Amino acid sequence: MSSKKIYVICPFPKGVAAGQRLKYEQYFDQWVENGFQVKVSSYMSMFMWKVAYSKGNYFLKILGIFIGHIRRIRDLFFIHNYDIVYVFMWVTPFGTTFFERLIRIFSKKLIYDIEDNVLTTRSSELNRITKLLKNQKKNKFLIESADHVITSSPVLNNHCVEINKNKNATYISSSVNTSSFSPSNLYQNNTKIVIGWTGTFSSKKYLDSLRSVLIELNKKCDFKLRVIGNFEYSFPEIDLEVIQWSIKNEVKDMQGIDIGIYPLVKDQWVLGKSGLKAIQYMSFGLPTVATNIGTSLDIIQHLKNGWLVSNNSEWVEALTELIQNPLLRERLGKQARKTVVDNYSTSVIGEKYLSIINKI
Repeated sequence: MSSKKIYVICPFPKGVAAGQRLKYEQYFDQWVENGFQVKVSSYMSMFMWKVAYSKGNYFLKILGIFIGHIRRIRDLFFIHNYDIVYVFMWVTPFGTTFFERLIRIFSKKLIYDIEDNVLTTRSSELNRITKLLKNQKKNKFLIESADHVITSSPVLNNHCVEINKNKNATYISSSVNTSSFSPSNLYQNNTKIVIGWTGTFSSKKYLDSLRSVLIELNKKCDFKLRVIGNFEYSFPEIDLEVIQWSIKNEVKDMQGIDIGIYPLVKDQWVLGKSGLKAIQYMSFGLPTVATNIGTSLDIIQHLKNGWLVSNNSEWVEALTELIQNPLLRERLGKQARKTVVDNYSTSVIGEKYLSIINKI
């Protein structure tokens, strides 16, 4: 049995960010059971996580960045004692490749786990403001120099194979524990249908892209939109329920949804997305409507285990039909659940992580 020690460097505190929690974090116990020791060092403290996506609080955000960099300086004194350094997404969010290069120098073996197509630039207002501070060379250096790269989509994996010095890159999908993420939906129309979306402030813009769709849908159908996230949301034109995400209520809140929605904007950035939202909805046996781009095309088979759409009129058509047709919701939902159990459950995906950390 291995006695390797793993030092995990990640952006967010353990257990709060779905991108971490439903990717590598949920396998820590399995790693420990297989003889590994795991130490986690997040850039953000729990306090910083709570204020990072809030309005204002600029002094606290600047203080959080300062403390995050102090944490990374501290990491440099420890990582040489570990067999593997596992970096998720980034070491520091801004600046030069200074910290990444030092992490590489002091690491015996380096695994870089990357999500989203960070080799391209998002076209949001926020990124036009911050792109002078953010530096894609940081991600590219980690991809080039890592002993192994783990990616979130086939498209991103192809890019990383080309860039990595050893041509070592593996696509590992996001996954869920299908024992806890389980269906409870009865697929009936005796109460108001709930359309659900879950995500963070940074992905809110994708939900915003459906505002005109949902306004049009509201003229035809009676429904409620449930938004589960870490931010406040306003949509006075429709029946809206906003729930602050919590680990305690996550399963119950998701089980109260009838239809899951996964809208994306068609650009290069989303080609690196793992399709986690679709996997989450589908694990609960929910019929899922998703934009037909990226990993959604691998996860969802149109009208077999979900519904793929390309424009607003198709969104309205899909949601109208699913609201009005409980038998269709049931058929798609049950096939969606089977897809996740067979292909995206922790029992299936966990061995892929173990294989990499064992052989590196």
